[in-house]
Amino acid sequence: MTAVIRVVLADDQALVRAGFRALLDAQDDIEVVGEANDGDEAVRLVRRLAPDVVLMDIRMPGTDGLAATRAIAGDERLSDARIIILTTFELDEYVFEAIRSGASGFLVKDTEPVELLRAVRAVADGNALLSPSVTRRLIGEFANKTRESRPAPTLDVLTEREREVMALVAEGLTNDEIAERLYVSPMTAKTHVSRAMTKLGARDRAQLVVFAYESGLVRPSGA
Repeated sequence: MTAVIRVVLADDQALVRAGFRALLDAQDDIEVVGEANDGDEAVRLVRRLAPDVVLMDIRMPGTDGLAATRAIAGDERLSDARIIILTTFELDEYVFEAIRSGASGFLVKDTEPVELLRAVRAVADGNALLSPSVTRRLIGEFANKTRESRPAPTLDVLTEREREVMALVAEGLTNDEIAERLYVSPMTAKTHVSRAMTKLGARDRAQLVVFAYESGLVRPSGA
């Protein structure tokens, strides 16, 4: 029997939460276990309920989604909770900061229902939710502006193969696609990705992507 994906919704608009809940609860493999209307309440709910996925609105009054994401991602007890940022437009500097802080990706609020469901399942399964084109634009727009707040990670701890794999992750390739590109098995590709994440202290693939750009291993298009 497939495990049910437990979700917490965090959005200050009750109508938005109701829409998401109706869609998610209609699925056999997804259950909404809590709702929050601000960041503080979201953090409290996540600590109490330990969900698999948090759908987090980035802009809420009081404690916003960015602060809540930092609190959740910085709590080792909540390391299994994956955060999807909800935003009204793609190129939002707060979205980039949230991903730097530990979010697994983001969705615009007018995402098609089937894409929302795919996203929740993908993130619960440990995948990053970052399309290559959006990632390049997002990081190209904001990486240099925010770099002074945290030094870029050094890649000296990685092997040459791990750096190669990390660059392919940053291009948006899956483990299977990396395996095909490098002529190795998918399990070997997955192992390289996991080792790179561990060595760099990356919470998940999304943060590994950010590190790849911040370190200069990969450069945004046109940079």
